[in-house]
Amino acid sequence: MVDHGLRGRQRESAVLDGLLSAARTGRSDALVLRGEAGVGKSALLESLVNRSQTCRIARAVGIESEMELAYSGLHQLCQPFLDHIDRLPPPQHEALGTAFGQVTGPTPDRFLIGLAVLNLLSDAAARQPVLCIIDDAQWLDLMSARILAFVARRLAAESVVMVFAVRDGEDHELTGLAELEIGGLDDTDARALLESVLPGPIDPRVRDRIVAETNGNPLALLELPQAWSAAELAEGLSPGSLVSRIEDGFVRRLQPLPADTRLLLLTAAAEPLGDATLLWRAAERLGLGADPATAAIASGLITFGQQVRFRHPLVRSAAYRMASPQDRQAVHQALADVTDAATDPDRRAWHRAQATARPDEEVAAELEQSAQGRRHAAASTRRPRSSSAPRS
Repeated sequence: MVDHGLRGRQRESAVLDGLLSAARTGRSDALVLRGEAGVGKSALLESLVNRSQTCRIARAVGIESEMELAYSGLHQLCQPFLDHIDRLPPPQHEALGTAFGQVTGPTPDRFLIGLAVLNLLSDAAARQPVLCIIDDAQWLDLMSARILAFVARRLAAESVVMVFAVRDGEDHELTGLAELEIGGLDDTDARALLESVLPGPIDPRVRDRIVAETNGNPLALLELPQAWSAAELAEGLSPGSLVSRIEDGFVRRLQPLPADTRLLLLTAAAEPLGDATLLWRAAERLGLGADPATAAIASGLITFGQQVRFRHPLVRSAAYRMASPQDRQAVHQALADVTDAATDPDRRAWHRAQATARPDEEVAAELEQSAQGRRHAAASTRRPRSSSAPRS
């Protein structure tokens, strides 16, 4: 059994390969990967994508700062299929279009939105198996989490696979779905992984203490040594939670980068869709040229393509956390300026609010309108579903 380049992940890779094989024969399934931050959930998802050449890929990533934007996560996942939204039955078309701000109408019914997403994925899978990847699902907005859980529980013979990743100890809406717990690497694999990134020889006793203190967490083993001095390597890990130590390690790798490169990474961190077009338009408004991107790529912390992807979600949070308030405001203002007010009013209002240092009546009005829409959406989740609700 091969592990597809992921050390010590043969069992997990075999389970995920089984989902792909089932999808190719016309079956659907959903799985939740659960584990602590840095344990390798994102790496398993990326490895799965890399060996899914015969599948259509759809992605969403939960962003903590976007949890109040209703349907933002769902919009990420459905974007590749929205050119076929007109194939949906009219009530579902209207419900999904209203949820995404494409059309105006009454508060959409959650049941109709769920059916619309299920049918949208089924329609795409009729031509090619569909793999849906949802990372950091604990940070999805409530509406998206509930809709995606609704869809995942109703998959049958659509050739659709949905794989979610959630952090241990975080609330989520995926109860009842099959779970695969992702633990740390065993001592042998953890020692080998650590030694692969150490800058030189290390006392075996120090090595074993680091392995023990990280509990075999792959991200900690890979990233922390790159930020440590020789003295720190000898002393072992500093106090604090493992997540905070990993994020601090990323901060220390970001600090030496040129200021323009850090500003570009901040812009990418504040634009959670990973939309390359939006990023470069915002970068142009900020006066950033091509050089910052070159240094960013060389850092290994981010990749640029049709989608912009950080090496790990903790890189995103590190890039955002280390920035000054003034830089954050400038970046959010640039992103607001390049976000279409007609097609994405909620996100534009959110960026404008983050860019504003003092009360602004126009921004307040936009936020009020956005909040009103969220209240209506939340109210629709509490309404009991009518037995006569249409299914097609």
